[in-house]
Amino acid sequence: MKQLASLLILLAFTLTAAAQQTQKPVLHGKNWMAITGKPLAATAGAMTFQKGGNAVDAACAMLAATCTMWDVLSWGGETQALIYNPETKKVIAINAMGVAPTGATPKFFKSKGYNFPPENGPLAATTPGTAGGLLHMLANYGKLSLEQVLAPAMEMAAGYPIEAQTANSIERGKDMIKQWPYSKKVFLTHPGEKREAPEAGEIFVQKDLLQTLTKLVEAEKEALRKGKTRKEAIMAAYDRFYTGDIAEEFVRGSKEQGGLITMQDLKNWKPLEEEPLKVTYKGVDVYKLQQWTQGPALLQALNILENFDLKSMGYNSTKYIHTIYQAMNLSFADRDFYYGDSYVAPQEPMQGLLSKAYAKQRASLIRMDKNDPTIGPGDPYPFEGKKNPYLKLLKKRGFEMDTTKRNFAPAHDIRNGSAQAESEYQDRLWRGTTTIEAADKDGWVVSITPSGGWLPATIAGNTGIGMSQRMQSFVLDDTINPFNVVAPGKRPRVTLTPSMALKDGKPYLSFAVQGGDTQEQNLLQFFLNVVEFGMNVQQASEAANINTNQLWLSLGGSKTEDRKPKPGHVLLHDSTPNTVREELKKMGYTLSFDDRTSGPINAIYFDWKHNSFWGGSSNHGEDYGIGW
Repeated sequence: MKQLASLLILLAFTLTAAAQQTQKPVLHGKNWMAITGKPLAATAGAMTFQKGGNAVDAACAMLAATCTMWDVLSWGGETQALIYNPETKKVIAINAMGVAPTGATPKFFKSKGYNFPPENGPLAATTPGTAGGLLHMLANYGKLSLEQVLAPAMEMAAGYPIEAQTANSIERGKDMIKQWPYSKKVFLTHPGEKREAPEAGEIFVQKDLLQTLTKLVEAEKEALRKGKTRKEAIMAAYDRFYTGDIAEEFVRGSKEQGGLITMQDLKNWKPLEEEPLKVTYKGVDVYKLQQWTQGPALLQALNILENFDLKSMGYNSTKYIHTIYQAMNLSFADRDFYYGDSYVAPQEPMQGLLSKAYAKQRASLIRMDKNDPTIGPGDPYPFEGKKNPYLKLLKKRGFEMDTTKRNFAPAHDIRNGSAQAESEYQDRLWRGTTTIEAADKDGWVVSITPSGGWLPATIAGNTGIGMSQRMQSFVLDDTINPFNVVAPGKRPRVTLTPSMALKDGKPYLSFAVQGGDTQEQNLLQFFLNVVEFGMNVQQASEAANINTNQLWLSLGGSKTEDRKPKPGHVLLHDSTPNTVREELKKMGYTLSFDDRTSGPINAIYFDWKHNSFWGGSSNHGEDYGIGW
């Protein structure tokens, strides 16, 4: 009878996955697809396609629009992108993450009483990266002029009907906004009234930002009048932003409010093109950004999970949830200690971390009968022919090497000991931004996860530009992560992580999600929903996921205890059957529940049989897509 019951449960899980009903329809298109976090911004992408732009042009237009709409980001934030170039048939990685400014050192922050760099304010700001990333992508891979691409964003800056989510976020953060004079001027349109923020539907005007965007277009036009090429003209706008009058006002406004960013910091920073990291899972090549993001954690998890027959376990069965949870814990333990800026010493051991042999060793640690709260970083160095130089540091942190398992297990309790409210912890775990997905019939594909300068934002002078808050993702203590200690000119290890997959050498999936430390968790499960369980992109984007809290938080929390792991804590969907709940409890899990567990995933699937696109846009939030 027990075997029959198990078979029936497995069959139910399989049928549930295959027949998944969705709240939003799949998007279909044969010419192009534009998906992002706001309906108006998706419209900006559609308008750009209709002007004759390619997917890069449309993605840049959506990025400009989402920044202007404060979709949990601003022009002073950071941009991370993957682009498939059909001419070279290669995936390109764009690193437009800002860096720590002059004077940003552990000593500086500790002298001010910080355990981590602050969450908000001028001292939270890295140099702006989004403007440079957008201009670089457009100049090198787009077709249209900057004026054409910025037109929707400029029209919005001149005044657009603000939506309730942003308007209410301004109202909630108004006490903090009042600390910063330029933010107060822009956001609090009804000063002294009971509600000082704009109302939903009110025409929200940003004169300073419109002036800044106008200056960029003026720089392009002037360069064209002088006989410069399209690319040179767009880069003239870049120069005005990073070395001209826009930069001068940005730096002045930052310094006036206590920030560290200098003109030299802006001049020294450049967006970078990189080789993305890649693993192959069951014939699908999966691409992520390098280890200055958490992207490789998904690749590590896929390598680990390749050692298990996930499909036979059944979608979201007890065994499946447990296996996914354990694989994520193993990869996040490595993320938390070994990931950092690849352009600054020491060099991260990525060859070992992404090797199949290392993954097999890590997979062998998974106990199928219960959660393991003692999982720590592994030792990837032998898998690239080296000796781990951090053994003493790991011991200092409280880890002891289990020589039989090659796992660093904690010698004492590393659990979160903070008294912070569960809702506050979850907010930091989920803290989101937006995503952008675009594709066209000529083969260009773009996946972007931009962020930074979210509300309540510190606006730098009269630029209308909100400053990044990404400094908080650095650490000040090398025992937490020796690769991610703050230093001038260094990038923090961020959570932001677009994704792309190719099959048989052609685009297969382009996907991304917002949500802090849950991004790789939700993207991993989305990918498996499609590859293992045959869901379409809309089903996979809405499907119930799990979230693990057995990791160090990357955002928020001024105390070290606030960021510590919560071993065994798992978020499940409200629909999880009682049998699964009880089985997980017996395996040592602490359960919490929500009706939204998959994050706002946006994705495009490439249907080569019919030469068309399938678009998926999550039902969690305001994310929206348009196809043609």
